[in-house]
Amino acid sequence: MNNQVIDLSSCTTEDGSLWIFGYGSLTWKVNFPYKSRMVGYIKGYARRFWQGSTDHRGIPGQPGRVATLIRDMKEITWGVAYQVGPDDIPKVIGYLNFREKCGYTTDCVKFYSADNTKNLPSVLIYIATEDNEEFLGPATLQEEARHIVSSCGPSGQNSEYLLRLAEAMRKMGITDRYLFDLEQKICELMAQ
Repeated sequence: MNNQVIDLSSCTTEDGSLWIFGYGSLTWKVNFPYKSRMVGYIKGYARRFWQGSTDHRGIPGQPGRVATLIRDMKEITWGVAYQVGPDDIPKVIGYLNFREKCGYTTDCVKFYSADNTKNLPSVLIYIATEDNEEFLGPATLQEEARHIVSSCGPSGQNSEYLLRLAEAMRKMGITDRYLFDLEQKICELMAQ
């Protein structure tokens, strides 16, 4: 499935910059140029490890589990918004479209800064679609933890991805009960 990039004008500022929201590995591993970054959250989405990964944290036939956003009006998802300058937008979008090539689509949503002082236009988010062939869907936390501990791909151990994401959230002072509960189960399995 190809990414469907929407009209980016609703995610850009007056100076033509684009804001991109990272809620997975983009919270701790940014491989594109950006002008500034801001910690904050989006409303109406929950971060879940329901997307399969055969190109980064797993392999064909043994996918890893990576974060995606699931619509849930009662939830918020914390992460980092990155401001990309106008000249870098085509290169960054090309990079992200390649990186998120397995079943992702895009949307622009409202962003809330952690200190509620910054008023941004909407941010661009990448979301795995539930009808993509790599979407794994929900499982119990124990099943998700077992799956993550046993998966590895070209980008490394699947558990490293989750542990670094949990560490990034803690460094930002963010509590994510689902993520931290999953991290605890993974640590218990790794200690066995």
